[in-house]
Amino acid sequence: MSIYDINCIGKLLNENTYPGRGIVIGKTPNGKKAVFAYFIMGRSENSRNRIFIENGDDVVIHPFDASKVEDPSLIIYSPIRKLGNKLIVTNGDQTDTVYDGLVVGKSFEEALRSRCFEPDAPNFTPRISGILDFADADFTYKMSILKSGDEKGSVCNRYTFEYNPINGLGHFIHTYNCDGNPIPTFTGEPERVAMVDDIDEYTNILWKNLNEKNKISLYVRYIDLETGKTENRMINKNA
Repeated sequence: MSIYDINCIGKLLNENTYPGRGIVIGKTPNGKKAVFAYFIMGRSENSRNRIFIENGDDVVIHPFDASKVEDPSLIIYSPIRKLGNKLIVTNGDQTDTVYDGLVVGKSFEEALRSRCFEPDAPNFTPRISGILDFADADFTYKMSILKSGDEKGSVCNRYTFEYNPINGLGHFIHTYNCDGNPIPTFTGEPERVAMVDDIDEYTNILWKNLNEKNKISLYVRYIDLETGKTENRMINKNA
């Protein structure tokens, strides 16, 4: 297999019952739009008790049934925030860490240096993050993962991947390699995946291939690089 092979994200998702939370960033084949997608999954009642809610350009996660919330600290956060010509998408409250860091002049990497993986032993769920930076009718993007260096959670390793977009190509990073107990942390570089010009087609590919039992919510945004106009699609299983 070549390192330049492009995967079908539908196949990757269909063959993995529990990738956890996932971020995809890329560019449509026609080169006209930037794309990002974020999904969440859950195995426990606490994790599954969530919905996405749009708040302008931002997205927040709320409990579907507030009376059932056991521990809000790791399930309630803003996964998507916009700051000027930048879009931030993460799987935790490090969205706010990146946002606040950018406001005071820090880089994406500098802001995340203050954070670590989630304190949910024995899984030590990685913190995955992405940022899209728009300029001159185009964009660049970065992806990051902060994860435990061992099974004890004794050290945090930080990895950042920086991309110039290629028409039809995206990158996919998720918290876990697959289901398990404890759940094995994502390893390697973000996976190269094929993108689609049509937002509804792409949203359908993602949603229908996420494991029916474990999927919770999905958000997809297409941004026109010439006009800045956005198209959004949001699906909540608990709607």
